[in-house]
Amino acid sequence: MDQAHASMTLFGSSRSPFVRKVLVAAHESGLAERLRVTRVVVAANKPNAEVMAANPLNKIPTLLLADGTALFDSRVICEFFDTLHAGPPLLPTEPAARWRARRLEALGDGLMELNIARLGEMNRPPSGQSAPHLSSFARKISATLDHLERQCGDLVGRFELGGMAVACALAHLDFRFAAEDWRAQRERLRAWYAEVAARPSMRATEYADIY
Repeated sequence: MDQAHASMTLFGSSRSPFVRKVLVAAHESGLAERLRVTRVVVAANKPNAEVMAANPLNKIPTLLLADGTALFDSRVICEFFDTLHAGPPLLPTEPAARWRARRLEALGDGLMELNIARLGEMNRPPSGQSAPHLSSFARKISATLDHLERQCGDLVGRFELGGMAVACALAHLDFRFAAEDWRAQRERLRAWYAEVAARPSMRATEYADIY
């Protein structure tokens, strides 16, 4: 990525699934060279002044344009990317296909949110962890994966924004919960993910536990 000629700054982290989703979309739409990625740390108990100057929510990803305009969250940034390139759209324009992609994106984003919430609970001291919350997170994650297995036909044969969100969420399960085998009994989802995980956009944006 040629940072010297980048025209947009992306505040992000190599640990964030939502940031990875934006980066995958940038690669798939041919816009990666226009991004200068600035690694930041944001935390609920410690606002990041640099991020908050652009995004008062103190969240990543946040995209800062050359004119000072800031865009957030991942859904908005990816939709903005679709206005900057002439290739296949990240979001289809035909209504039925568009809502299919949006539904898959919601599932992928929701799975990311569950992963993050579960990880946050697990990172508490053992005495402060909530067993009901952990059980609920695990149940919802499993149900979402089972749903994706049944709906895998909507993913196969295309790699639109919905599929990108799902792929980044599955990769995040491998990244943070590697001891758990989400692939078991989900052969169609496993095969689809193995194929898309080999795409250049996914290989170029792999997670790294760097602060």
